[in-house]
Amino acid sequence: MNRPVFRGLYAITDNHLTPPETMLLQVKQALAGGARMLQYRDKGSDLQIRRDQAESLLKLCRQAGVPLIINDDVELAQAIAADGVHLGRADPQLEQGRQRLGPKAIIGISCYNDFDIALRAEKSGASYVAFGRFFPSATKPAAISAPIDLLHRARTELHIPTVAIGGITPENGAALVAAGADMLAVIHGLFGRPDIRSACTQFNRLFS
Repeated sequence: MNRPVFRGLYAITDNHLTPPETMLLQVKQALAGGARMLQYRDKGSDLQIRRDQAESLLKLCRQAGVPLIINDDVELAQAIAADGVHLGRADPQLEQGRQRLGPKAIIGISCYNDFDIALRAEKSGASYVAFGRFFPSATKPAAISAPIDLLHRARTELHIPTVAIGGITPENGAALVAAGADMLAVIHGLFGRPDIRSACTQFNRLFS
């Protein structure tokens, strides 16, 4: 992988919106539409299914020159030589992930609505931080609401990229980019659309 570009659409898969029988086709459409990063997120399948899916996605991402990030699972990321991992509050510590995956791995940290988590993550060597949810989310309806001021603050106080997540659409995403989001992480607003490639194009216009 070349040096990743932390700017643009960050696509995230979902057990329901990207089921095994259509996932690869859907991801191909997202990559063709200009998704700049892909996160494999599967909370329910067994290990072998997740490994097979992740390996297939890695091939697609390699062809497109796009990083593949594994949600929550450092062991899986290491096993398939993915580009990195995204960790949440209940996941392994950032330092442990860095030790397992190496200095070049992309490690993102969920910060929810807590700027102190972002400060600690940056100090500990995170590659990027993610705030949200900013809007009502179909994927995580009970997720903590985050104020847009976090993005303004991140732009001035942090030196690593900032990702916004949660209920983001082409219609409401512009305000987040203007506030300082380097990437928009999207699940339903992308894979829940009938034309995935067109949805990517709409999101990418927000970064023009």
